[in-house]
Amino acid sequence: MALAALANRWWRAVTLAGTVTGSRSSHTALQSNYDALVIGGGHNGLVAATYLQKGGLQAAVLERRHVLGGAAVSEEIFPGFRFSRCSYLLSLLRPHIYRDLELKKHGLKVYMRDPHAFTPMLEEGVRGAPPRSLTLGSDLATNQMEISKFSQKDAKAYPEFVAHLERLADAMNPLLDAPPVDIPGFTSGSLRRRVAAAKTLMPIFRCGLKLGKNLPDFYEIVTAPIMKILTQWFDSEPLRATLATDGVIGAMTSPSNPGSGYVLLHHVMGEVEKEKGAWGYVEGGMGGVSQAIASAARSYGVDIFTEKDVSQILVGSDGDAKGVVLKDGTEIHSKVVLSNATPYITFKNLTPQSALSSEFIKAVDQIDYTSPVTKINVAVDKLPNFLASPTPGDKPGPHHQCSIHLNCESVDVLETAYKEAKNERPSARPMVEMTIPSVLDPTLAPPGCHVVSLFTQFTPYYIEGREWTDQDREAFADTVFDWVEQYAPGFKKSVVGRDILAPPDLERIFGLTGGNIFHGSMSLDQLYLTRPLPSLADYRSPIKGLYLCGSGCHPGGGVMGSPGWNAALTVIADLKRR
Repeated sequence: MALAALANRWWRAVTLAGTVTGSRSSHTALQSNYDALVIGGGHNGLVAATYLQKGGLQAAVLERRHVLGGAAVSEEIFPGFRFSRCSYLLSLLRPHIYRDLELKKHGLKVYMRDPHAFTPMLEEGVRGAPPRSLTLGSDLATNQMEISKFSQKDAKAYPEFVAHLERLADAMNPLLDAPPVDIPGFTSGSLRRRVAAAKTLMPIFRCGLKLGKNLPDFYEIVTAPIMKILTQWFDSEPLRATLATDGVIGAMTSPSNPGSGYVLLHHVMGEVEKEKGAWGYVEGGMGGVSQAIASAARSYGVDIFTEKDVSQILVGSDGDAKGVVLKDGTEIHSKVVLSNATPYITFKNLTPQSALSSEFIKAVDQIDYTSPVTKINVAVDKLPNFLASPTPGDKPGPHHQCSIHLNCESVDVLETAYKEAKNERPSARPMVEMTIPSVLDPTLAPPGCHVVSLFTQFTPYYIEGREWTDQDREAFADTVFDWVEQYAPGFKKSVVGRDILAPPDLERIFGLTGGNIFHGSMSLDQLYLTRPLPSLADYRSPIKGLYLCGSGCHPGGGVMGSPGWNAALTVIADLKRR
């Protein structure tokens, strides 16, 4: 079946659906002055601009690439195949932003997944039966039946574990939707500022009240290795390894390292369509989220521009931010500037170094951006068929809509993969999270074909001290495909195209320093009051009028919107005090 013919038939069928990648502001000319400029059209920058505009400021967004969304983009890498090229699932977007900006009205559609996790085993089946697998979804009774294949004790404990995590995650909500406690406000300034700073304690009080007697459990999961938590609850390796993946996903850490428990909590505190902890596929790919937010922003009057590459932030003789300079030399002036770029790019690449102290620059250099991720986007002409859950006639089974966890038979496999990357070698048996969104979303691929996302760990930024070569990329992708082939024979023959993004590629294309999907490690020393640095935790920079609004700020990474929301509130409050 010719790929071009498939693509043409598919494209004619979905032409009326429009595009999710084009985003030039064709009806608006770039002005020379704005109240607020936002550098970067990622989802947080778009959220920040929208709330600034709602707050009475004329805002503009300047995106370097040809497509909006930052890491939440949809791109047609191969003809007829549309990929969520970087970020690939939606859950963490804050519900109040979802509702307030009426994102459904602006075109956001999410396909719910149930079941949501599938872990096939590499083992010989017994008496002709297929290998075992573990499938988890929303129905607890079905989950218990699945887990009982490995441990009756674990099956009995699982419902309480889920309820326990939900209690802890729910208690965090007040902390997500507000800036961290204003410590400087308590220690300096006028009485008025001290009173205002006292109000920033309220989210912590609300969190504490929600936690109640669970406060020690919350402290433990935030600080402990995830394996300490999981071993207290469960015995079976497949269940522990499957759950442990959420403690290391996107992070250069192992399940045995302190802080991996928080990464797990961070990944279960979201919701989709009011379903707690759920993750869904966005129709048309993750660019659909960014396009919906951009549509809402434009409806309020925000000017949004692509292919506007900022080269420098303008700093006046008084030390205040005055606007930006584009790479073509165009100057745009503003009262405030918000950067949706990483803290490193903001302060090392865009800000004049003479405007910053050497101590501050040194601190910025110490922010950890280590990434273990290589993302591989694959176009296939046939649905993968898993030995552990075979489906006849190339038709999808319930497990195909899941996050499919490969090489997760045991935690030892994850530990070994991590240690190899720490020694600057790509994992020989990498952890793989496979998703096939086209099983639920027909707009992504030609009929009979599918898009496959392989989110793989662990790979270093440098391979034994040297940069990645194309040969390295292809060799690692071959390794990943060889493992997929063991679980789903025939996969390699079905591949019609692949897009391999090692950590340096994620940095180069999406501006993710170090390739880190969170704009900085979600380690204990880079959370809340210290995210990304203690001096930057309130979104304000040392330069008056320059703010951070990206995932490098509290509460961190994921398609959440909270950093943009919190930064916008901070800016509006500061301007009112001027």
